[in-house]
Amino acid sequence: MSFWQNISSYFSSEYYTFWVVSIGAGIICFSAGIVGTFSYLRKRALLGDVVSHAVLPGVAISFMLTGVKNPLYFLIGATISGLLSIWLVDYIQSRSKLKPDTILALTLSVFFGIGIVLLTKIQHSGNASQSGLDSFLFGKAASMTLQDVIIFSVIALINTVCIGIFLRAFSLISFDEEYAKSIGFNIKFIKSFLALLTVITVAIGIQSVGVVLMAALLITPASGARFLTNSIKTMLIYAGVFALLSGFIGVIISSSGTAMPTGPWIVVVLSSFTLLAIFFGKEKGVIARMKVRKSNNIKINNENTLKTIYKLSNNGNESIPIKQLFGNPSIQRLSNTLRRLEKKQILGRVKESIILSEKGKIAAREVIRKHRLWEIYLSKYFHLEADHIHDDAEGIEHIITPEIEKHLIILLNRPEKDPHQSEIPY
Repeated sequence: MSFWQNISSYFSSEYYTFWVVSIGAGIICFSAGIVGTFSYLRKRALLGDVVSHAVLPGVAISFMLTGVKNPLYFLIGATISGLLSIWLVDYIQSRSKLKPDTILALTLSVFFGIGIVLLTKIQHSGNASQSGLDSFLFGKAASMTLQDVIIFSVIALINTVCIGIFLRAFSLISFDEEYAKSIGFNIKFIKSFLALLTVITVAIGIQSVGVVLMAALLITPASGARFLTNSIKTMLIYAGVFALLSGFIGVIISSSGTAMPTGPWIVVVLSSFTLLAIFFGKEKGVIARMKVRKSNNIKINNENTLKTIYKLSNNGNESIPIKQLFGNPSIQRLSNTLRRLEKKQILGRVKESIILSEKGKIAAREVIRKHRLWEIYLSKYFHLEADHIHDDAEGIEHIITPEIEKHLIILLNRPEKDPHQSEIPY
């Protein structure tokens, strides 16, 4: 049976378990994705790893105290353990000079190590009820029940409602805690509440999807969404959609063949979404940035060549041989630049000579004017010597906007000459 035939057969009633697992995985992924967005924005990406690993000792201790695998006891133990790890991270950070990433890594290692030790002790305790506790490490999505899906849905709804209510507060503490505090927000309460949402989400989902997957779900959706938008609201939507689709598609792929683990496939699909966003993001993506960089390089080459022609041609009033420009850019790059300028009607060619059009003269004077205005600004307000300002002006002349240029002219009282006593063309 082909892959697509397998997919179509899933819509029959006999695939009840498949739909339970796929919907449940999608919901818990969505819940983790939107909550983890704020950990990502607060530059605490490793906090997701800390919490997801730190709940393990709480689960183990809950079992050791009760001797039964009760989800409620596990949730209580995991929540206490997760909150303790976050409190410990904040406490050490406020009382020591250790870097945040060092504190997070140490806390993760200690809690996870304790959890493994306790699980090993439980496995050798002879308690028959201990079977299946190892699923907390890697998850066991196939054992998901309708009751789990209902619990996941409630948690997802609570997370969505709380984020909607506290969006402004969560956003402010993610970027500027001091400002949030200055306008009356209770920073400790907001951070504690956000930590509680994170820990409960991890504690609920970890038995189904495992420690490793929960760590990925808290950060990966947000990291991909960040390349698509600057809006926190839109970022939350993208992160939630990425996570939701990854959970659903991951279950479909894993169930289409034998020995196909669900959790890792969800991570693979989620990582694929993130990579696509990183490469093809409209403004922040790798390809978009390459285009912007290429466009900037073309602009700089055009303006530098134009400025050189203007100076060599007696302020654009004479034609000059093209070979007179050789040695400035490479011959190939120069040829491409001249073609672009000619296409824009900035210069004209007569055999092997070039001459600036009126449009070209205006454009050349604009570049030179920005350069010399900036030299005056550096000399007047930064008190730099005349021989120290040329290189800085060479770079800044290409990014000075008309608005900044107008402001410079007013600020400098429309100067006539630059610090080198060269006239400023208007």
